[in-house]
Amino acid sequence: MIRNPKDLVRYTPEERANHWLGGICFILLALSGLAFFHPAFWPLTQLFGGGVWARILHPFIGLVMALSFLSLFLRFRALNAMTPVDKEWLSRMREMVDGNDHNMPEQGKYNGGQKMMFWAIAVCLLLLVVSGILLWRAYFTFPVELVRLGAVIHAFCAVVMICTIMVHVYAAIWVKGTMRAMWHGTVTRAWAKQHHRVWYRQVTGK
Repeated sequence: MIRNPKDLVRYTPEERANHWLGGICFILLALSGLAFFHPAFWPLTQLFGGGVWARILHPFIGLVMALSFLSLFLRFRALNAMTPVDKEWLSRMREMVDGNDHNMPEQGKYNGGQKMMFWAIAVCLLLLVVSGILLWRAYFTFPVELVRLGAVIHAFCAVVMICTIMVHVYAAIWVKGTMRAMWHGTVTRAWAKQHHRVWYRQVTGK
């Protein structure tokens, strides 16, 4: 829904629905995964009906999230290709953090930080799916050494994934005007011009 006719469409309803589906799956996976990771978090399995149901549901939810992200990956991978401008943006990211972003290198639809996060999630999800299959003993059988290696990779990638998503959420809240892109699908022209000037010129012709 465009609240102002001059606002710019950043995400379609289908893209936003896909994003929120992935977000919900991530929360469920993080909660159930933490329960398996350490006994202190075991009570979280009650959110899924107990330990047995948590173990049954976890891999299926993981597949839903992976397929959800695969759709976004195929759609946005070209827009997230790293460029020399992105490397310069990353080298000056401290200016962005300090709030002095007016002289940052001009960015397209996604900045260097967003692109790094995109590829981090893509790599982590791929490794999580592969290692998850090694651990899915209800349907697959692998040598115990491979299962143990899969457990280490799965845990490591899960921690990286959780940290990455936390940064993603924080940044979306921190940069004023960003959240509405996923709530309503639109952003103001001022927001686009300040944070993604190349993209702003592409969609407005100005």
